[in-house]
Amino acid sequence: MTPDVVTVPPETPVMAMARLLTDRGISAVPVVDAEGKLCGIVTEADLVRRLAGEEDKPTSWFGALFADPASQAERYARTHGVTAKDLMTEKVVSVAPDTSAAHIAQMMEKQNIRRVIVVENEKLKGIVSRADLLRALVVPVHEEAELSDERVRRAVMAAMKQEPWTDTFYTMVEVKDGVVTFHGFRRSDAVQKALRVLAENVPGVKDVKDDTQPMPVFIYGAA
Repeated sequence: MTPDVVTVPPETPVMAMARLLTDRGISAVPVVDAEGKLCGIVTEADLVRRLAGEEDKPTSWFGALFADPASQAERYARTHGVTAKDLMTEKVVSVAPDTSAAHIAQMMEKQNIRRVIVVENEKLKGIVSRADLLRALVVPVHEEAELSDERVRRAVMAAMKQEPWTDTFYTMVEVKDGVVTFHGFRRSDAVQKALRVLAENVPGVKDVKDDTQPMPVFIYGAA
C-alpha cells in the first residue's frame, strides 16, 4: 500500500487536477472532504473523457427515442463538469487495511481495475496499485524451513484437488529432494503447463519435471 496519497478537495478545478497528475506522474487522485472522508476518485480516464466531451454532438432524434435520460445527464455532467466533484467516480472499489495482497489482486483482475482504495472508518488510508502488488511479489521472503518430500507431495496433491481441471486419478505425483515429477496421463498441453505452475507455487518445491503422456482416447472417452 502507498500510504502517503495525494488528495484533492471536491472543489478542485479540472485543469489543476490535470497538472497534478502530470507533475506527480500519477494516474489517479482521491477526492476527500474537509473531514478526510473519501468522496470518490478522479482518474486519467475521467480527465480524458472530459476532454473528449468537448467534441460530443447532439443525439439524433431517432437515437433520443431509445436513450436513457438519466445516463445522458450523468455523462453530460462528467464530460462538461469543471470540478472534481463533477468528474469523480463515486463508487470506489475499496478494501480494509488488513486485506491480503492475493485478495486485492483477485479483485483487480475480476473488476478490471488498476487500483483499490484502502479505507478505514470511511477515512482514506492509502492506495494499492498494480505496481504495489508487483513490489510485494518481489520482496524477499524468509527462507522456508526444509520440508520433507512427503509433506511437499501431500501439499501438491491437496492443491491439485482444489482445481477442477486436474485429475488425481490418472496423474501421479512423486517428490524427491524437493523435485516434483508428474507421472501418468494429462488431458491437454494446457493442463501440463498449469500443473507445472501449480507445483511451483507450493512451498518447498525446488523444481518440476513432467513425465506425463497424452491421455489415450479410450481412457479420455471413459473419463
